[in-house]
Amino acid sequence: MGCVNKNLLTLILVVVVFVYGGTGAAAQVHHVVGDDRGWELASDIASWAAGRTFVVGDFLWFAYSSGIDKDKIVELKSKDEFETCDVTKPIKMYDNGIDKISLQQEGIRYFASANPESCKKGLKLPVEIMSKSTAAIQSSSLTTTSWNAAMAQEPTAPSSSTKICGPTLLIIAALILNCMGV
Repeated sequence: MGCVNKNLLTLILVVVVFVYGGTGAAAQVHHVVGDDRGWELASDIASWAAGRTFVVGDFLWFAYSSGIDKDKIVELKSKDEFETCDVTKPIKMYDNGIDKISLQQEGIRYFASANPESCKKGLKLPVEIMSKSTAAIQSSSLTTTSWNAAMAQEPTAPSSSTKICGPTLLIIAALILNCMGV
């Protein structure tokens, strides 16, 4: 009877980890804009954004100095406002110092420094948000071409966008169960 209960418990744990770990853990990515430096001119936001994929359900995190005489972030309505750094009529202003922005639908969103001079110096970010299916297709088509390029490059630091998928969680759960003697 004890062996049946252990096997049943193991089966239930494996199924739960596989079902919930595979979809929920990889469903959303938290992008910290500018990585460790945050939202500032020295971060080179354009380089940070290059090659990143933003998908419906992801989050952007902006970290910057806030308060009186400090920077604010504005969300602009159009590409024209973004390119010319016309920050006079934003559709939204962020000024908390740490802002979490949910990417809820496909399309392009434009973020910029509320200071026009900082915006003109590159403190701005266009974010193209893709559906999950579009991102998956794009990712699979890039895998072959980027493999050769990746082999020629030196290793890079890990991204601040982390994903843990179902098979990884399944292996971890199996190791824990094995150590417990189940």
